[in-house]
Amino acid sequence: MSRINVLIMGAAGRDFHNFNVFFRDNENYNVVAFTATQIPNIDGRIYPPELSGKLYPNGIKIYEEEELADLIKKYNVDEVVFSYSDVPFEYVMTKASVVNAAGVSFRLMGGEETMLKSSKPVISVLAVRTGCGKSQTSRKIVKLLQDAGKKVVAVRHPMPYGDLVKQKVQRYANLSDLDKYECTIEEREEYEPHIARGGVIYAGVDYEAILREAEKEADIILWDGGNNDMSFYKSDLTFTVVDPHRPGHELRYYPGNTSLRLADAVIINKIDSASTEGIAEVKKNIHDVNPNAVVIDASSPITVDKPELISGKRVLVVEDGPTLTHGEMKYGAGTVIAQKLGADEIVDPRPYTVKSITETYEKYPNIGILLPAMGYGDDQIRDLEETINKTDCDSVVIGTPIDLGRILKINKPSTRVMYELQELGTNTLSSVLKSKGLL
Repeated sequence: MSRINVLIMGAAGRDFHNFNVFFRDNENYNVVAFTATQIPNIDGRIYPPELSGKLYPNGIKIYEEEELADLIKKYNVDEVVFSYSDVPFEYVMTKASVVNAAGVSFRLMGGEETMLKSSKPVISVLAVRTGCGKSQTSRKIVKLLQDAGKKVVAVRHPMPYGDLVKQKVQRYANLSDLDKYECTIEEREEYEPHIARGGVIYAGVDYEAILREAEKEADIILWDGGNNDMSFYKSDLTFTVVDPHRPGHELRYYPGNTSLRLADAVIINKIDSASTEGIAEVKKNIHDVNPNAVVIDASSPITVDKPELISGKRVLVVEDGPTLTHGEMKYGAGTVIAQKLGADEIVDPRPYTVKSITETYEKYPNIGILLPAMGYGDDQIRDLEETINKTDCDSVVIGTPIDLGRILKINKPSTRVMYELQELGTNTLSSVLKSKGLL
């Protein structure tokens, strides 16, 4: 019987994982191409033969997703596998309609096909949307376990935008590792907070190889999920974070709704700054979808190291990039603290943007007057630096989880925003961990 021709739609993450664990050595299938979206500068590359296995000695080419319909014809595709995340249901079904109209099947892969089994206990931290507060949740869980004498290794959802062969397995234990692996700003935002607290975090491309390395030094594996994706590993305990600032999104986004249904415990974050109506709607939706989940009320109190650079000042607010772009948030931690401390004005950076930063606003026009910390490569990092330095303002409020001053030369005073998870009721991360015998 001839092999089934498959095209995998992705964004340099879930797509490679699905290929590695299900298709790479599967002689029933022939993966003819990947398509790429969401992330700049990843189309036109090859998923390399060093990673693609014996069935694909020449690797697999990566194309722009815009070419999808033509690629289905060109490669006589039988089946298209959708493999990226943080998108509305309507978006997914529109893609399914394009594929079905081309005469072929559209597939979403489930956990049994794609989750790897660990020899160590696995705790997963998921979210229904980008920007819910998953990172601070992960950090607190790690601290609780470390304080109990557990050796915890975090594994982060992939962000392999560089040399895929070099990024097969990456271990981060020192800040110098961020430079060693030439990390993008998005990668630094996820890795640096773990490292700064003395933690170890793995990432890369081949998540079975990563898991086996992490198991060698861990008592417990923490899956620090990204982009509201499902875990790549079978989990003994799953936390899912929801955002009452975006009520209803937990029901309408893929695979965030899946992540909600998988949860043993659901964390309603940002309760301190959300509306009563938003909180009530999210609680109702959690009960309707996953009534057996433990619900944890939480906030993420925001602090800043130099409040005098905000009060009465004209400030440029730099926020987490993905949260503003495909996360669709209209504000972030930097905005909240700027308003709370009485900034005279939040300066609009759009008249001062350059090159790829200008293109970001063209692609995501609803970002408004905030500056997303885009930095998927050296050129974009330079464009971000130039945009910040050109902007006419008194000071810069850095609302990202990292110290941008380590990688950018900012020509004006700046202050960093920090936030940590704080539970507000009797249900806590600690009580859930204890109930599962993990603490």
